[in-house]
Amino acid sequence: MSPFTLFQRDDCHLCDQALAVLAEARFPDFVSVWIDDDEGLEARYGARVPVLRRGDGMELEWPFDVGAVRDFAG
Repeated sequence: MSPFTLFQRDDCHLCDQALAVLAEARFPDFVSVWIDDDEGLEARYGARVPVLRRGDGMELEWPFDVGAVRDFAG
């Protein structure tokens, strides 16, 4: 399993932008989790998506850029 998770929702233009930043950063593999149909995730992330979470629980909230993503990845 990937040490990174991207929380996002369907039809989210900010999520699309985040995916483009991750691609530009040549970010390692990550798992996408859609919060739309999960009440717990919706309550936690709601309007905060996209959010990138590391395996240690640290989170990087949008907006982020290539440099921030690379720093976050270590």
